[in-house]
Amino acid sequence: MLFSSIPFLYYFLPCVMILYFVSIKCMKNMVLLLASLFFYAWGEPKYLIFMLISIIQGYIFGILIEKYHDKGRAKVFLSVSVLFSLILLGYCKYADFFIVNFNLVTGLSIPLLKIALPIGISFYTFQVLSYVVDVYRGDVSAQKSFINLAAYIAMFPQLIAGPIVRYSDIEEQLEKRKHSLDNIALGIRRFIIGLSKKILVANVLGELVAVFKASDEKSILFVWLYAVAYMLHIYFDFSGYSDMAIGLGSIFGFHFPENFRYPYISGSITEFWRRWHISLGSWFRDYLYIPLGGNRAGKIKWLRNIFIVWMATGLWHGAAWNFVLWGILFAILLMAEKLWFLPLLEKWRVFSHIYVLFFVLISFVIFDAVNLSEAFSCITSMFGFQNLPLGTFEAVYYLKSYAVIFIIAIVGATPLPSWLIAVVSRTKYGNVILSVAEPLILTVLLAVCTAFLIDGSFNPFLYFRF
Repeated sequence: MLFSSIPFLYYFLPCVMILYFVSIKCMKNMVLLLASLFFYAWGEPKYLIFMLISIIQGYIFGILIEKYHDKGRAKVFLSVSVLFSLILLGYCKYADFFIVNFNLVTGLSIPLLKIALPIGISFYTFQVLSYVVDVYRGDVSAQKSFINLAAYIAMFPQLIAGPIVRYSDIEEQLEKRKHSLDNIALGIRRFIIGLSKKILVANVLGELVAVFKASDEKSILFVWLYAVAYMLHIYFDFSGYSDMAIGLGSIFGFHFPENFRYPYISGSITEFWRRWHISLGSWFRDYLYIPLGGNRAGKIKWLRNIFIVWMATGLWHGAAWNFVLWGILFAILLMAEKLWFLPLLEKWRVFSHIYVLFFVLISFVIFDAVNLSEAFSCITSMFGFQNLPLGTFEAVYYLKSYAVIFIIAIVGATPLPSWLIAVVSRTKYGNVILSVAEPLILTVLLAVCTAFLIDGSFNPFLYFRF
């Protein structure tokens, strides 16, 4: 079930909100858990077993790790839990990838398992992993209530697309959270803004991406249009979904961490990854990069650690070599910045922004490719190495047709709209005008999004495959 769907907006969510707010305090987590299990089972009920197994083993090993922490057996329980989570993730997500490559290397013909990837498995696996590791480190106490832990891991607002919420982020909120009309209003506002980013911007740009892929009249201009459209599409798609998740969390009394902070205004790749998918970057930093030694183990091991983290980041996004190459590209750029370029980038701000946008654009072409061959063909086409015409009638037509949405998306990817609203709110009558206009604008946006959904417009969600 998508957040950006009629069943979710007008059936599931209202029913859950009513049940949740009429429930007594001790039953609210149970309502959230049952709603979340229903939400997950809606799309693929048979894969609910994988999530339940993950939750059960995380719950059991969390308690065992805490109980035997002073008796030397905690590390064994931690290792078993981590290994269990990684094997389950590996089986579901990477088994066929390894079989295909093993067959290529050996010449054998081992049949593929053809396992369908359970939605959101990468996200809830990382939540279970961080929970048991934090219990082992003594950063959090093991959760004794199975209902509370299961509600945290399975919670539908962040289940299928993040942000990756750590147990430590909401440990207290699971038992002592406050509900207020202000938080509900803020949550609804954030949700509608995210929904609008998804439906009115990301989906429209996604249509152009689909048109490009289906076209037989490729040109250099059209390839660049596609690359820019996809770069903006993936930002508004994913950040819009994160906004909806954070908004839903606020409605139910939770404060989820921010996941995006205008990444396209970054002046370095280092800064970009502090602004893009923040919860994933911080997860790999705290649970892989630092345990490997971070930057404290000498230059060679430091560079090795960066490479390992970004290989893992690439593979986390998908079981294909283009994702591996995507991760390696960022590893190389980050190494180069840390060793040589960062001081220069801080001085040459205009150049640094162009540099970031260029390499992020190239990276997302690789990210979106079906395979390495397609990625190579598309990138070389952008620079005129595939004997494509400079432009065609079709490319010019789509440039004109999508010019307005490109402008909206480019401006919307910067802090400019928020800055303008803040400036207006500080004027004598601005705050009054905004207080009246905001609910009207949000209502109109919801109505327009609903119309798009009823119309059956293009409405995929990219991160479902992760």
